[in-house]
Amino acid sequence: MDIAPHLQGLLTALSEAERRKLARDIAADLRQRQQRRIAAQLNPDGSAFEPRKPRLRAQAGRIRRSLFARLRTTRYLRVQGTAAAAVVEIAGRAARIARVHQYGLTDRVAPGGPEYRYPVRQLLGFSEADEGAIADRVVEHLARRL
Repeated sequence: MDIAPHLQGLLTALSEAERRKLARDIAADLRQRQQRRIAAQLNPDGSAFEPRKPRLRAQAGRIRRSLFARLRTTRYLRVQGTAAAAVVEIAGRAARIARVHQYGLTDRVAPGGPEYRYPVRQLLGFSEADEGAIADRVVEHLARRL
């Protein structure tokens, strides 16, 4: 995503340390927004995740955890801010699981088990509200500086 052209000149006037702090703040804000969206099981465009396929031998009364409960924790959903970019990524071994769902790839259900083509569930992405929040954060940071 590109920052609006009229803000680009103001951002280049900031020192590298200020741009890094701003990027870190933006990334942290984006992580919170992504966590809330994943918890609500929504794609960035606002559509709902495709529900899980029902299991054939599910135990009666068994409580199932919501989709991606662990992936949205700060342990796996990491942020990084540099002078040039704000990054929110899913790190570690969980990245493979996230990639399968993000792009709707085929993977094994269990080690040595059958393969299944998972439906697309976009875990990370920008919504229009995210883009507006980023622009607001940049303007707020610049206003504090002036």
